[in-house]
Amino acid sequence: MKKQYLLLLIAALIFSACSSKKQIVKTNSAYDATNKIYTGHADTLSQMLLATNPAMLVDSLGRPVPSEFIGTVNFNLRKPNYVIIHYTAQDSVPQTLRTFTVTRTQVSAHYVIGKDGKVIHMLNDYMRAWHAGVSKWGNVTDMNSSSIGIELDNKGNEPFSQPQINSLLLLLAKLKKDYNIPRANFIGHGDIAPGRKPDPGIRFPWEQLANRGFGFYSDMLIVPAPANFDSTTALRLIGYDTSNLPAAIGAFKRHFVQREDSIRFTQFDLDVLYNVYQKY
Repeated sequence: MKKQYLLLLIAALIFSACSSKKQIVKTNSAYDATNKIYTGHADTLSQMLLATNPAMLVDSLGRPVPSEFIGTVNFNLRKPNYVIIHYTAQDSVPQTLRTFTVTRTQVSAHYVIGKDGKVIHMLNDYMRAWHAGVSKWGNVTDMNSSSIGIELDNKGNEPFSQPQINSLLLLLAKLKKDYNIPRANFIGHGDIAPGRKPDPGIRFPWEQLANRGFGFYSDMLIVPAPANFDSTTALRLIGYDTSNLPAAIGAFKRHFVQREDSIRFTQFDLDVLYNVYQKY
């Protein structure tokens, strides 16, 4: 009976992965080989999940410690708790798909959204994509293991199209509902990797997202920060890694001020920070 529970769980995951594969195959046969590799890799991972080997332990004298595997029936898949938004910094969706479907790049994302609003699902949401890289948010140092990565087709120096943002908002609503992702946990790549990554950049409409319940943004009327306001602590409470303080300041300003890309706080910036950190 316990094995049946596990088999049903694995079957559900593989069916979900393969259903995405079938949809892509119907629309673009050029990716047949990629989808076969995807399914094969998912099958390999499913076999790892089905393994029931007990822990092989020895004591300080080299004697084996008695152990066995008894499967619990109370479990499910790990769920994502963050959404990280990126821009592709590439010339087109086909170029991005190429980047994400060759092994030498070692990068991927769960979703890619084109300028025309088309959404391409590239990885089952429960699986771990390689999109965050070296990053940190609060106490989380492995963002890939707890997040969904969304790439927007954008070079980084251009406005985002409204069809693209409309599709993003629909996708975020689905993800928030499906996985009960907290409002504060919709953030950008630049937030979790300050000094290393700037995306989605100062042109991204964070305020529009916040108005729909995805992340926070400053209010129109901003209360001035008090004279003794500790900006470093405020950044850390929001989630920023302040070990490189200038980089953290720059990341905050790209997200919440969106007027300039600099590493120093003006008084207006401090007022915005004071307003924002009280929401967290």
